[in-house]
Amino acid sequence: MCGHAYFDASRLIALAISQKGFDMPNGLITNAPALVGAAENMQGASIDRLLASNMDPRVCRPWIGDDGRSYVINAQGNVVTANALATLRKDDWIQLDDAIIAAAKPRLKLVADLRARGLQYSIPNGMGKTVLQTETMSDISAAELTMDGLNRTGGDRPAFELTNLPLPIAHKDFSFSARQLAASRNGGSPLDTTTAELAGRRVAEIIEQLTIGLTIPGTYTFGGGTVYGLTNFTGTLTRTITTPTGANGGTTIIDITAMMTQSRAIYHNGPWMLYTSPNWAQFLDQDYSTAKGDNTLRQRIMALEGIMGVTTLDYLEDYDVVLVQMTSDVIRMVVGMELTTMQWEVEGGLQKQFKVMAIIVPQVRMDQNSRTGIVYGSV
Repeated sequence: MCGHAYFDASRLIALAISQKGFDMPNGLITNAPALVGAAENMQGASIDRLLASNMDPRVCRPWIGDDGRSYVINAQGNVVTANALATLRKDDWIQLDDAIIAAAKPRLKLVADLRARGLQYSIPNGMGKTVLQTETMSDISAAELTMDGLNRTGGDRPAFELTNLPLPIAHKDFSFSARQLAASRNGGSPLDTTTAELAGRRVAEIIEQLTIGLTIPGTYTFGGGTVYGLTNFTGTLTRTITTPTGANGGTTIIDITAMMTQSRAIYHNGPWMLYTSPNWAQFLDQDYSTAKGDNTLRQRIMALEGIMGVTTLDYLEDYDVVLVQMTSDVIRMVVGMELTTMQWEVEGGLQKQFKVMAIIVPQVRMDQNSRTGIVYGSV
């Protein structure tokens, strides 16, 4: 999922304009959105274009075609003329997108892992929505055993309760001056994408940190709901674990199996991923035991029934570990907008402002009995 999901939105223009036989504006682009000639209100201020397109960010990604005219992809997925809005060539957009995505991918380990396992929920036109409303459901009472089946059991039914999940935008700005763009265009040299890479990295970092539940950025509250991460969620179970030394692998196994028992005790039976802080790396690939040096500690953990994998998260601290049941009723990523970049003009056109942004939000979940399959271990 990490290898493909990011690319859908941020490379849509690149896909549309990099096909062979690109000839604007007369012919259709093979295997790309259809071309129409009208500008379709793709002029004016960025906010006007966004509102006219139902908040589709693609309308703020104009490019200069081979014929010198400006084009954009509208809300229907068609390539339309955009008059004099564009300042970047198609290759400039491709270069920016490649740099931003390459910088963001390594920072999204947990997010990518969840999405790769299908734990995600996509919202069409996430820019046009501020909260996701879902329901929690209670359980019903147990069945009974009788010889004739005549006893009337409790006729209860699940109770439902509405909850709101805010959909904040993670974003970071960068800019190029008109002179920088002109120098790049006239000299044939590529744009310096260093700042764009940093912006993409910062957006990815805050999404990953929010999903983990770090003190910074912490939680995010809006519209009667709160975005939590794994470690700061109100329903997360906790356990004190022993600091690893490299010689106490058996104690580590006892701690992890105890965390699994905590999860099972509230009817969350796996399968689990174990996420560890970077400080664990020096011990996970050492021999599990000096008496039996055939397996590493990582391999011994993986041999536990129900453990799907062991992954290091860059932003977990100290010797923290998190055991997570990998099912959608425990956690999923809500995706309202993939990582993308928008552009507009300031200072009378002398500066081109860009914003890297995404709506990718963790939804950590529990039932109406406050039970969830997350156990947070710390020393």
